[in-house]
Amino acid sequence: MIFSRKRAAGRHALDERATNMPETVEDVPSTPAEPARGPYDVTEAPAGVQRLDLGSLQIPAVPEVEVRVQADQQGVVQQIVLVHGQSALQLGVFAAPRSEGIWDEVREEIRQSLFADGAAAQEVTGEYGTELHARVRTEDGLTDLRFVGVDGPRWMVRAVYQGAAATDPTAAGPLATCLDGLVVDRGVEAKPVREPLPLRLPREAGEQAAAGDSATGQADAASASGSR
Repeated sequence: MIFSRKRAAGRHALDERATNMPETVEDVPSTPAEPARGPYDVTEAPAGVQRLDLGSLQIPAVPEVEVRVQADQQGVVQQIVLVHGQSALQLGVFAAPRSEGIWDEVREEIRQSLFADGAAAQEVTGEYGTELHARVRTEDGLTDLRFVGVDGPRWMVRAVYQGAAATDPTAAGPLATCLDGLVVDRGVEAKPVREPLPLRLPREAGEQAAAGDSATGQADAASASGSR
């Protein structure tokens, strides 16, 4: 098994004393405040932060956090896992409708899937709202998982903690910092709801992989030529 904000804006009504203020006082237009933390939509992300660009996800560079990316031969990323000490964080990002979030529905589907596999799951209130905590049986024995979902504008991030951070949120440390600073680039094209958003290897890694494939091909050709 792959372990496997809404911000309300409004204006308070002015009291009578405010309405009697001199007309020379100009109204200052308010600007939307940046979210206190991420995951951020790319349109709201703070500038000046070094991030690893994986396409739809941009991961902030955090000391002592190892980013493990599993990709196919075409460079399409299949899985992203961040590791720090004895804890890990798997990240996924999915398309969502414009009108509402999908984490509630996705969480219930995960719970039912776990139940079908014989694992009980418990809903717990966390920093991002309702989380799902479960203990599953793997090849390495019983493993604790903590599922976190964050609904954004037309996207949803699913984060799954494993290890110490799954049972103790305070142990997440740098991994939680990565989630707080995550940036989602949804793109503008229409996508089916819940479809994974496209991820790719960083350009440097892709170039290195291509160079390695080219060198391997040349070596194979030379070997074949020499054997004639």
